[in-house]
Amino acid sequence: FLYSKAGKQWYQRRVRGDRRCINTILHGFYNAHVLNEDHKFSESGTYHQLPHDAIYKDYLRYIKSLPLNDSPELFGLHENANMTYAQNETFAILDKFLLMQAKTGSSGGRSQEEVMEDTAKQILARVPQPFNIAEVMERHPVLYEESMNTVLQQEIILYNNLLHLIHSSLNDLLKALKGLVVMSDALETMSTAVFNNCVPSMWANKAYPSLKPLASWVADLLQRLEFVSNWNESGIPNVFWISGFFFPQAFITGALQNYARKTSISIDTISFNYAVVPVSEEIKEKPDTGCYISGLFLEGARWSNEEHTLAESRAKELFTDMPVIRLIPIPDRVAPTTGVYVCPVYKTLTRAGTLSTTGHSTNFVMPLELPSAQPQEHWIKRAVALICALDY
Repeated sequence: FLYSKAGKQWYQRRVRGDRRCINTILHGFYNAHVLNEDHKFSESGTYHQLPHDAIYKDYLRYIKSLPLNDSPELFGLHENANMTYAQNETFAILDKFLLMQAKTGSSGGRSQEEVMEDTAKQILARVPQPFNIAEVMERHPVLYEESMNTVLQQEIILYNNLLHLIHSSLNDLLKALKGLVVMSDALETMSTAVFNNCVPSMWANKAYPSLKPLASWVADLLQRLEFVSNWNESGIPNVFWISGFFFPQAFITGALQNYARKTSISIDTISFNYAVVPVSEEIKEKPDTGCYISGLFLEGARWSNEEHTLAESRAKELFTDMPVIRLIPIPDRVAPTTGVYVCPVYKTLTRAGTLSTTGHSTNFVMPLELPSAQPQEHWIKRAVALICALDY
């Protein structure tokens, strides 16, 4: 009753994120085992149950003996969670300091206008012009048997919209800095963001979700454009860099659609099986069915190449590269109940998004099953997830 009342009525009205996580944490405190005198709430035993004959003073004495700051192990987190928390606090403080810095140079330093002009020119020189969509459609026409052509066209259209905006807004900013056009509120906001090494909001609203600063964001954009350009010029890649997609959910649907059309099976009955490719295995060609994906980062755990399973994170190692994963479409698949961890895949470290007009989340991509020797609850408490793009 307590678990149902707290998890489904009290907390779930306030929790907008992973409800699976909050239910798992609550289950660690709301279960019959907590009534045992030797029950421990953490692996170290720092947090434990008191004897049944304990009195009020015993509880007060025990509470006073607890650490001033709760250890991550109380919630099932790895010790690296302290490091993540400290980093987030530091970055938040530095962001506040950044907003308070002077807008004019002193003692021979460059002015804000000079910094903005140089940055704008550098970005314009690095970011290419939009793709020729007519040539793309001619090379990769819409075909019933190849849904990836449609995915590529959609991706290039989205990137073109962003490239058009970047070039037009930066050219307008350079004109405004020279006094050739009026510095509007939008350009003023953009100029401040460029000076502070932040992605301008007008770009972010047209772009994919990202937490990177401006310099890293531009470098990431160039990598994405290179991925799409190579696909356009060289054909469908053997391994898809899933982090390079503007809308990865369309790619996933396209992979399922290819198999459904090839086998004449309803797409609603098809789901993916997942196979992590050994690091030593070289991928030289596309699979007969399904596809290979790469570019994911594992947070909260690491992948053990020796044991071919999830393993505990190493100290001070917050993120690790995930090996290539093969998505294998299977009709009427029965999902395993043991031996796997259903790992959520997110676009950014925020792990939160909203439902878009297409019915998809703006951040959550898909669930992905990873082999595990630990019960699923262990990794849920560790907050293990796969991330498409980090914040640096």
